Amino acid sequence: MQEPDTPPAAMRNMDRILDLLARACMLLSGVAIVVMTAIFAWLVFGRYVLNNTPTWVEQVSLLLVMVIAFLGAAAGVHNHTHLSVVVFRNIVPPSVRTVFVVVSDVLMAGFGGMMFWYGIELTKFKWNTLIPLIQWSEGLRSLPLTISGALVFLFSTGHLIRLFLGRDERQDNIDQG
Repeated sequence: MQEPDTPPAAMRNMDRILDLLARACMLLSGVAIVVMTAIFAWLVFGRYVLNNTPTWVEQVSLLLVMVIAFLGAAAGVHNHTHLSVVVFRNIVPPSVRTVFVVVSDVLMAGFGGMMFWYGIELTKFKWNTLIPLIQWSEGLRSLPLTISGALVFLFSTGHLIRLFLGRDERQDNIDQG
């Protein structure tokens, strides 16, 4: 028999999958930062030492910035480090605070769903156009938006499931008063 404090297997599996996805986002964002730093070092070396500026660096860096920003934001939603209006939540009674948390998570899930839906449309629209200087698909620029939207939706929905099952363990716990 299961102890009352032990979450059900489905909840543990959901948490593991979402944690893994968030860690993958952070890892990919970190790798993108390192790669971007390395290619900018190559740009400076090429420009000032070799007197031959690589033209592709700026375009690849723009793609990497999209990866860093959007995947980092999705991980922030999962880890509760995204921008939120905690001040308003902390000055109201716990019963109202719960409503704020639910509304916030519902809005985040809706926003993530819209990012995903319209990101797919934008990616499909731009897919056959090439990025100047590197000749890669222009759709790659909006792919991080699309992936991030799906992840924000999943992470916010996971928060709502945990909250409704009484297993929300946020650092800004809604029961603190």
